[in-house]
Amino acid sequence: MKMQRGMTLLEVLVALVVFALAGLALLQTTAQQASGIGRMEEKVLASWLADNQQVQLHLEKTWPEKRWSEKTVTFAGEQWHLRWQGVDTQISQLRALDVEVRRNKQDAAALVSLRSYVVQQ
Repeated sequence: MKMQRGMTLLEVLVALVVFALAGLALLQTTAQQASGIGRMEEKVLASWLADNQQVQLHLEKTWPEKRWSEKTVTFAGEQWHLRWQGVDTQISQLRALDVEVRRNKQDAAALVSLRSYVVQQ
């Protein structure tokens, strides 16, 4: 009586199905991570722009107006839309400064919103 060696065709097919499913799961996870990295990069760039705009406005030492001002800039090879406005606070010599950054002017939600405060001199 001979001992059987090796795998049957059914065992090979089951192993191939298991490896194929594992490969598909790995591909899906990699695609999600790549998409997340792109979104994270976009938010980091937008936060840098918002921070830069606030610093520029603080350095100019101008009292923020209570209406939206806006501009479009090119940064990192892309177009970005920035807008900012002053918001009254309970202290008359203190005004909040809100800066928002969007990829497009028409975007409903800002990628980044940043608030700081300006003291009237």
